[in-house]
Amino acid sequence: MRVVAGERKGMPLKAITGTTTRPTTDKVKESIFNIIGPFFEGGIVLDLFAGSGGLGIETLSRGASRGIFVEKDGRAYQTLLENIKKCRYEEIVETYKTDANRAVKGLLKRDIQINYLFMDPPYAKVEYYDLILTLIEANKLTDDAIIVCEHAKEVDLPKEYGEFTLTRQENYGGTIISIYRKIYG
Repeated sequence: MRVVAGERKGMPLKAITGTTTRPTTDKVKESIFNIIGPFFEGGIVLDLFAGSGGLGIETLSRGASRGIFVEKDGRAYQTLLENIKKCRYEEIVETYKTDANRAVKGLLKRDIQINYLFMDPPYAKVEYYDLILTLIEANKLTDDAIIVCEHAKEVDLPKEYGEFTLTRQENYGGTIISIYRKIYG
């Protein structure tokens, strides 16, 4: 695993050993950013099931100004902290070792708006996708926010989350990437 592009291009990232997480491959990550980016001018990224932090770190490398990383698994969280330190992003990120539901409850109490939301929960935990609607209903996503969901091909996500519409879906073997944006006009 590595940072694919931007200011930390080529930086190797530590992967999590074992089967508790499913890292996004560099190929899938590059494809995601070819669709949603490739580069950004500021904004906040929320990596809600961060694992080793590959997606959020990639977003920061490509120009996002702040990051919020949430990871419940202890080993994954330690790897996440190591990768953030290695990339020298400690000053612009917040990390939380907690469940996504609890993290979102905390975000609802803050004056914050998310520009890039990455949702990659354990494939068996489909109910976590409801957090997208929770964030939308609380006005925690900017009007131009991009929502990226990584899920199993057996999971059918809705065509819309509030005003955010499924604009693109890509199949990478057993993994599907679904991208949501607001559509105007």
